[in-house]
Amino acid sequence: MNYALVLNLLGKLLAVEAGLMMPSLFVALADGGRDVMALLYSLMITLAAGLLLMLAFRPRERELRAYEGFVVVGLAWALMSAFGALPFMFSGATRFFWDAYFETVSGFTTTGATIFSQVEHLGKGILFWRSFTHWVGGMGILILTLAVMPKLGARSAFLARAESPGPTFSRMLPRMRDTARVLYAIYAVMTLLLAGLLILSGLPVFDAVIHALGTAGTGGFSNRNLSVGAYNNVAAEIFITVFMFLFGTNFIVYFRLLKGEGIKSLRHEEIRTYYLIGLVAIAVITLNTTAHYGDAATALRHASFQVASIMSTTGFSTSNFDLWPQFSRILLVLLMLIGACAGSTGGGIKVSRVMLMGKSAGREIGHTVRPRHVKTIKLEGRLVDAETLHSVIMFFIIYVFFLLLGTLLASLDGVNFTTSFSATAACLSNIGPGLSLVGPMESYGHFSPGVKLMFSALMLFGRLEFIPLLVLFHPAVWRRAH
Repeated sequence: MNYALVLNLLGKLLAVEAGLMMPSLFVALADGGRDVMALLYSLMITLAAGLLLMLAFRPRERELRAYEGFVVVGLAWALMSAFGALPFMFSGATRFFWDAYFETVSGFTTTGATIFSQVEHLGKGILFWRSFTHWVGGMGILILTLAVMPKLGARSAFLARAESPGPTFSRMLPRMRDTARVLYAIYAVMTLLLAGLLILSGLPVFDAVIHALGTAGTGGFSNRNLSVGAYNNVAAEIFITVFMFLFGTNFIVYFRLLKGEGIKSLRHEEIRTYYLIGLVAIAVITLNTTAHYGDAATALRHASFQVASIMSTTGFSTSNFDLWPQFSRILLVLLMLIGACAGSTGGGIKVSRVMLMGKSAGREIGHTVRPRHVKTIKLEGRLVDAETLHSVIMFFIIYVFFLLLGTLLASLDGVNFTTSFSATAACLSNIGPGLSLVGPMESYGHFSPGVKLMFSALMLFGRLEFIPLLVLFHPAVWRRAH
């Protein structure tokens, strides 16, 4: 392990995080100075820690190895969440570190689970920081750093690969730094477009920005206690619904559209499946909830919003879906587990993995019937190698293990099975709201400190898809030196 390089990179990332606190500081100043000192102290402490690491550790060798990339990513997300928790502590939003850490991890991982039952009393600077963590974490902290900082070594792609969700990693341009810049440019333009549309729909400017950040990062933090439902604004709901689906789409499609590939770029197997699942779910839930709402139009309105919110793993709500019929509630849980597309800002298992597991199962059944028949598995018209299939199966096994373990540990707080299972699934899939005691109108504030920290770990595991964090627990990583 090149400890000097790892610690130096962590210092650079903390310095970047300090810079990311600046917009929230400006918002606090515009809000009459409330929470200015809390954000300023947080910024200064984070910057000081970053500079100390950068000055204390100056690596002679700057070549980043694959396993070191995983170590940097795993440590970075845990460390930046710890420093990102400082504004909540210094502002008095919460007195306890585990609450502040839970909220920050939920922000950076774009989960949207919250310990606050009421948020409207919080200052705008804190509310902005809370939602801005969604935007930063949605595309990736390391990818942002690659976009704005000098090249971190010839193999800096390891950082992006370790942070990027999905069974495979696609580099859009030869240089990783250029890929990161293109991704964030697309991301920023889409965010600004949504914010503009929400302002036109009648939302106040600050509210529009907050919900645009939450939609873009598929996070779901709102500055209103009743989330998007507080506005009862059909136009805003439609805009957010559309963009939740869009941000849950693989960003490589938008890159190809910019390259002028046109309709060819839309012939994407995973994306077709993603939207098909969404449309079928909307239709089924509309039929199932029509009696609940009294008319099909209202049922369609809420079904569309909630399916988009759950599939993209955003977590906004316009209605208390915990009161829906049991069939619709269970269907939402299944959508939680599936999640969005690979290469998007969404969480979950990912549609592409579900497709590959389905195709793999189909191949095994076919092999049983016709043993001599050789059938290959393809995705997006390309042959899927055995290593990728193995990684998908291992991901699913690890996911189920953590889902069951989390459900068991959450039950130690004496909550019912629906609460413990859906809370674990919501944290692991980076969704936020679950069912029962963690429903869309509830919070995670009633859990014990230990369970909150466990949920924080699950959010990190889910966002980084296990390996970057599991690597940290392998003894060989820390013994290896060069």
